[in-house]
Amino acid sequence: MVKTTAVNLGGLIMIIYGTKQCPDTAECLRALDSKGTAYDFRNIENLPYLKEFLGFRDNEPLFESVREAGGVGIPLVITDDGSLTLCWEDVI
Repeated sequence: MVKTTAVNLGGLIMIIYGTKQCPDTAECLRALDSKGTAYDFRNIENLPYLKEFLGFRDNEPLFESVREAGGVGIPLVITDDGSLTLCWEDVI
């Protein structure tokens, strides 16, 4: 996980950026729902959320290997303490 101070979740438990078209994102959301975990899903098929996500993807060191591999980097999870992670299994 990479800590960022630029994220204010406004009391939410976590934010998930992704698309339900992505098998990893869909699995993440199913797991969170099964645990009853509150989250805000930000579907990057929606242009404002895509722009938010790209701000992280294009600037955060967490995404360096993703960018080098030509990947997308979803689901992106922002936890309640503002940490960013691509390993959603670690926060469940």
